[in-house]
Amino acid sequence: MALSEMEKEQRLLAKIARGETIESVAEMTEEYRENLVHLMLMQADSEVAGAFGYVPWIMKAPSTVEMLSVATIAKDEVRHGRVMYKLLQELGVDVDGRVKEFDFTLRVGDEVELGATRAAQDDRVNIFYYPINTWYDFIMFNVLMDRGAGHQLEDSELSSYGPWRRVMEGIMKEELMHVAHGDSWLVRLGKDPEHRAETQEALDRWFPRVMNIFGKPHSRRNEIYRKLGLKKRDNHEVRLAFQEDVRKVVERAGLAMPTWTPDWDRLQEDATITG
Repeated sequence: MALSEMEKEQRLLAKIARGETIESVAEMTEEYRENLVHLMLMQADSEVAGAFGYVPWIMKAPSTVEMLSVATIAKDEVRHGRVMYKLLQELGVDVDGRVKEFDFTLRVGDEVELGATRAAQDDRVNIFYYPINTWYDFIMFNVLMDRGAGHQLEDSELSSYGPWRRVMEGIMKEELMHVAHGDSWLVRLGKDPEHRAETQEALDRWFPRVMNIFGKPHSRRNEIYRKLGLKKRDNHEVRLAFQEDVRKVVERAGLAMPTWTPDWDRLQEDATITG
């Protein structure tokens, strides 16, 4: 006899409470599957959109060494996207149809500030709607966005969904390499009088954008994620950990820590994910 949704939920929550992982669609309630797919789509779409934004900088990088660095980062992001899309296919998502439906090269104009809103119907983190116009912008993606993603994806390494949990170790190692690349450049540029002002300007512009991605404190949806074992921490807890991490590298670079004034009413409930 098939289990009722209530019985399935009781079994699922009991398994999560014991620290066991969910391994199949058959074990999932509709609530669990819906929230899992939502989080994984945000990560997958962001990986691909991020890679597409980086590709032009393979040609525009300041040296042949950096051409290879950018190409490697772009390749990593495409691989991360493919890993996540493969998991989503196993959950019944039409991945190829999705990639054809959305324009992951779409970027907003330089004058646009999105706040916490998205510019299209795909699920990428909204930071990936902004253009990367300069090398300073590219470095800020490594320093800020890859770092922010790392802080958020720490929870995925402990996710109650076993297949997601198992792929995250490899993804996180590569993300940390991207952060290290950005940090080395931030210190280099920040200590160079010729580049310090433009580096500070880029930092001041990108830091608030990244702070906006983490979602509202004590959001209803985040509470559901934590109940289901898909997240471990509140949105704002992750944001504050990210902020303190940024402060350390900013101080190493001899730059001023940017400020961010939250507009809680406009922030999305979701904590967004990328890689």
